[in-house]
Amino acid sequence: MARYFGIDEANALLADFQPLLEQLKADRDRVAALQPLIEKGQKSNGSAEHAEQLAEMEREQRHAVRRMQYAVSQIDEWGVTLRDINTGLIDFPALASGMPIWLCWRLGEGNSINWWHEVNAGFDSRQPLTELGHGGRA
Repeated sequence: MARYFGIDEANALLADFQPLLEQLKADRDRVAALQPLIEKGQKSNGSAEHAEQLAEMEREQRHAVRRMQYAVSQIDEWGVTLRDINTGLIDFPALASGMPIWLCWRLGEGNSINWWHEVNAGFDSRQPLTELGHGGRA
């Protein structure tokens, strides 16, 4: 059985999600920045210093990937769906008048969820939470 969040419960979790999503984005950006440097370094035969720099970049990349894996598994464990790392977009499953919906939030949208969309719709179909009414758990 799926877990559904009430709006107050989802809003309370945003304080935990903000730093997690910010770190996830930073790690993803760092991995992307390191990848071409590592590939270039692997193709060249350099000094021992070059080899150590390459090894350090590879260690840093592995560490960032492990943090990303942890963050994604934590989000999943909490029962929330990560939609986009770049924007920090997440969806909380909720019910409104017995109908399953997503409570939709992304980094930069403040300390409360203000949007929702139907489960078969996406970000472009978001509607203000105020238009949802006060029925259901959401």
